Amino acid sequence: MEHAQPYSAMDIQKKRKKLTETPKTEIITTADGSSSLYLPQWDETYHSRHGAIQEAYHVFIKNGLDNVCKNHPKAKTLHILEMGFGTGLNALVTMLESEKHAQRLSYVAVEAFPVSAAIANQLNYGQQLAQPLAALSFQKIHDSSWNEKHPLNPTFSLQKLQMYFEDVDFEAHFHLIYFDAFAARVQPELWTEVIFEKMYKTLKPGGVLVTYAAKGDVRRAMQKVGFQTEKLPGPPGKREMLRATKTQP
Repeated sequence: MEHAQPYSAMDIQKKRKKLTETPKTEIITTADGSSSLYLPQWDETYHSRHGAIQEAYHVFIKNGLDNVCKNHPKAKTLHILEMGFGTGLNALVTMLESEKHAQRLSYVAVEAFPVSAAIANQLNYGQQLAQPLAALSFQKIHDSSWNEKHPLNPTFSLQKLQMYFEDVDFEAHFHLIYFDAFAARVQPELWTEVIFEKMYKTLKPGGVLVTYAAKGDVRRAMQKVGFQTEKLPGPPGKREMLRATKTQP
């Protein structure tokens, strides 16, 4: 299945250059008390202002991980791909869930522009989650070197890959994708058929992709590459989100 690339290489390079030239990253507090980051140049936040932790649990755990665990009760290891590692919040809550349910998870996260250690150390997820291992787990996640696989506990391994979304080229290895790119308003090239075809390819048959987005053009791009999509109630402050399933090999 082939599709024309709607964004030229020059367009994509300009977007990348704009991000790397962002003059300032601000730490903000969202409505549930948890931290997020704000990029003034893009007027874009890393998480919902209505609650970063609430969004992570609703979109990626409740409608992603819990769904996949239920559908694969006998899987020795579940493989997760996160597109947009960001602050590491999604990896953290997933690591905590792996310990809670004693489910072995192999977690691969893609990020082109990693958050600095200085900023990560100021984020309050460990305190806000109020779980005994949350702060230590978050530190382990950020101390892990990039582009290498690290077993962080008996049920969770992490591999952070510093690469662009456009360069992802994995085989059908994953049960679940957390698609957490910046909004299509600021990075429309990450929400295209070209990208979702890559996502479709990386999933095992029956695999699932979840995202906070629910725009019609995003849903249609998913459907055109073969996904079966469903709209679900969104996290606080957002009416809907999407879950997409790979129904064919």
